[in-house]
Amino acid sequence: MDLLQGYGWLLLDGAKLTVLVGLGSMAIAIFLGLIGSWGKLAPSRLARGVAGTYTTVIRGIPELVLILLVYYGVPTLIQDITSAAGAEVIVDLNPFTAGVATIGFIYGAFATEVFRGAYLAVSKGQIEAARAMGMSTALTFRRITLPQMWRFALPGLGNVWMVLIKATALISVIQLPELMRNADIASRATRMPFTFYFAASLLYLLITIASMIFQQKAETWANRGVRRA
Repeated sequence: MDLLQGYGWLLLDGAKLTVLVGLGSMAIAIFLGLIGSWGKLAPSRLARGVAGTYTTVIRGIPELVLILLVYYGVPTLIQDITSAAGAEVIVDLNPFTAGVATIGFIYGAFATEVFRGAYLAVSKGQIEAARAMGMSTALTFRRITLPQMWRFALPGLGNVWMVLIKATALISVIQLPELMRNADIASRATRMPFTFYFAASLLYLLITIASMIFQQKAETWANRGVRRA
């Protein structure tokens, strides 16, 4: 007897899209995290102010509110502005693009703090030694600072990924057929909400376990040759 009433394929398709959304969002989050951490550590007061405002505002607003604001609010705002200027413009955001961009933008604020802490954890003596050898600031960052930043940042980035992948469920409100959305469709069609939501929770758990295994391997690789006290 098919416990999922023939809807198992729908959940698997949703799980694949969930992973794609997560990977795309994580790439954006890492990129913004590197820029944000540079801003927070920069000597420029303006850069520190922009980075500080970004992390404070984004971490203080619920993810669901930002997703709805971007997907529904931004197109409406653009259309209202262009309409007031005498032009008629129809803005229709793609749910995948809007979801990935919003989730990535949100978790870029968390990645910023991870990279900031990782940079501060790098021994200043090594940076000073590199500069004493004649390395430029850019070369010192590429050869000395960045490789060690990744080692210190991996545990924090792993936590960001775990939370981010669960937050992708919120994108179901903008009709993207990811795991949560497809589980909801199947549960309504079969009137078996417990079965499909439970199956979805197991798939999320499976993704999390696979992510933990990958993270452990990545941390082991990054810490190779490092002497433990």
